[in-house]
Amino acid sequence: MATTIAPKRDDLLRGLRQSGGVCLMFIDGAFSAASDGGTRKLINPSSGEVSAVVAEGTKEDAERAIRAARQAFDSGPWSDTHAQDRAKLLFKLADKIDEHFTDLSRLETLNNGKPVRETEYDVTDAANCFRYYAGLATKPHGETFDVPAPSQTFVVREPIGVCGQIIPWNYPLLMGAWKLAPALAAGNVCILKPSELTPLTALLLATLIEEIGFPKNVVQIVLGTGPVVGQHLAQSPLVDKIAFTGGTKTGRAIMLASTGNLKKVTLELGGKSPNVVFADADFDTAVDYALFGIYANSGQVCSAGSRLIVEESLHDKLVSKIVERAGKIRVGDGFDPETEMGPIVSRAHQEKVEAYIALGKQEGATLACGGGRLPGELGEKGNFIMPTVFTNTRRDMRIVQEEIFGPVLVVQTFKDEAEAIAIANDTIYGLAGAVFTNDIAKAHRVIRKLRAGITWINTYHPTYNEAPWGGYKQSGSGRELGTYGYDSYTEVKQINVNLDVAPSGWFSD
Repeated sequence: MATTIAPKRDDLLRGLRQSGGVCLMFIDGAFSAASDGGTRKLINPSSGEVSAVVAEGTKEDAERAIRAARQAFDSGPWSDTHAQDRAKLLFKLADKIDEHFTDLSRLETLNNGKPVRETEYDVTDAANCFRYYAGLATKPHGETFDVPAPSQTFVVREPIGVCGQIIPWNYPLLMGAWKLAPALAAGNVCILKPSELTPLTALLLATLIEEIGFPKNVVQIVLGTGPVVGQHLAQSPLVDKIAFTGGTKTGRAIMLASTGNLKKVTLELGGKSPNVVFADADFDTAVDYALFGIYANSGQVCSAGSRLIVEESLHDKLVSKIVERAGKIRVGDGFDPETEMGPIVSRAHQEKVEAYIALGKQEGATLACGGGRLPGELGEKGNFIMPTVFTNTRRDMRIVQEEIFGPVLVVQTFKDEAEAIAIANDTIYGLAGAVFTNDIAKAHRVIRKLRAGITWINTYHPTYNEAPWGGYKQSGSGRELGTYGYDSYTEVKQINVNLDVAPSGWFSD
């Protein structure tokens, strides 16, 4: 069992702007407290101790940021800044993230709880995301059309304007990069609202943005809850676009709130993703990725492989090995280098996952392993749940149909290819999915039939800044990352030029 070896809290918070021990927001070009003086205590998920105190933003704070952003876009220099200059700033920000690699990764572990080995990957990915979009900013983004003379017609892409960006707690820094990098590359101004549970790395990012010298109000960081700050961003007629990553229920509320001015909306929502394993798959590879697919980040991943769909003839052997391996996963404090799986982000979410485990038992599923909290003192203080596997499930069970967002794997079986596809698609979600088989033709047949936006063959979870991210059905709308992510932050303008300037003669004199 891993032990608690967290660094001193003050050392981890030293890069943040504070006043009276309260970490401040970044609004209208300055670090400031909440308008009503409100604060929120952040809790270390591994220890249950207070990790920081941050300003708790209000509707008034959100409005102040919105008006500053509107002014910055409409009258400020950013929308007229050349793409090369935007790219230089984004490259500098990526370099700053690299310089603060240790501070960012450890701060993320303090706030979110995930193991340092995971947060280090996240910090590297965040820097790479800014570099990718810095490079993309200067690349061609228009089209020309061969139309009848004397006209010339072409299309340009222009920034949308003020973008409200609401990110979740499971990948705080990385989700911030996914939102900010393409929006800034395209010339927009951004109001980023991190989760009220995990704002610390976003606040450190704000200090780096200030150090680099981004123009005033191009990026603002507003703290607070979704129903207060997030809702106001979604409703405001001065905001041109909302980008949200989080739960499907909240996504519906944001889409509804955004109809007031028909703002552009990008939603990356929940999932109940199938991981389909055929009997002819490489056994060790299938086991390895089944574990990684559901227990990475303690299952708190929208694209987690939470439904393991196994060919009947392989079921007993595969499940036996997965249960054996899951029982050996080292669960503990994210700062312990031996830890392989960290805590659940909050006590409230831990209790939600536990309620689903209890529901699975009530529904008649078999608990093959896990299902409880980490034993011992660490488990009493922190929000830990042991890796859990349910077998003997039915397609109508809530644990099979609903997103649990925790380290809970549900196992289903199939007889043939057609049934595997039917079971895989039997969900309101369509974010991700995988197929494991050594028959490459079968792999491609099945992957093409999966109703999901992100898919893998003989692997699970690798993602790339160059490729689009998003889902089918109730897993969201629009795409992030790649050129798709850049395009989602632009308006398309058609321009027609008359090359023979003379009256048309359409109407008689």
